[in-house]
Amino acid sequence: MPLLKDYYTAEDYWNLSEGERAELIDGKFYNMAPPSLTHQTLSIELASTFRNYIKSKGGSCRALTAPFAVNLDANDKNWVEPDVMVVCNRDKLTERSCIGAPDLIIEIVSPSSRKIDYIKKNALYLDAGVKEYWIVDPMRKSTLVYCYDEDATPIFYPFDTPIAVGIYPDLSITIADLLQTP
Repeated sequence: MPLLKDYYTAEDYWNLSEGERAELIDGKFYNMAPPSLTHQTLSIELASTFRNYIKSKGGSCRALTAPFAVNLDANDKNWVEPDVMVVCNRDKLTERSCIGAPDLIIEIVSPSSRKIDYIKKNALYLDAGVKEYWIVDPMRKSTLVYCYDEDATPIFYPFDTPIAVGIYPDLSITIADLLQTP
């Protein structure tokens, strides 16, 4: 991606070269490194857990994974690709993207995304109206959960502790269990 501009838009985002992955935050591109095996395992297992739960309850929400574009506030400067998301208002979904805030977003931290996931995206997701945001950190073996509808103070969960899902009160997930999946 040529760095020729100070400010990028959705047009630039959608015109990235084939196979090039980046997120557009406040008009600036952030390149995305290929995920690790642990990252991919967690992404698949988390999305599958939500999908299976939604199906078992006959729910209408959708569990989706990256790469799937999200335009959080329907403006031209913020296009992200959360690792896992749950979208309950299907009117937000198009064939190419989600327009508006998903109900739940999970980011799985990698060394190159640490500051963006903990700081930039936290503020972005809060402002956009995301109800629940999880930061799953394999290096620290912990998950930070923000339930923005209730309180902006995060709750810290070690990987071996069950996490109560805010948008689904009868669902809890233990990250360590997901890593044991064959």
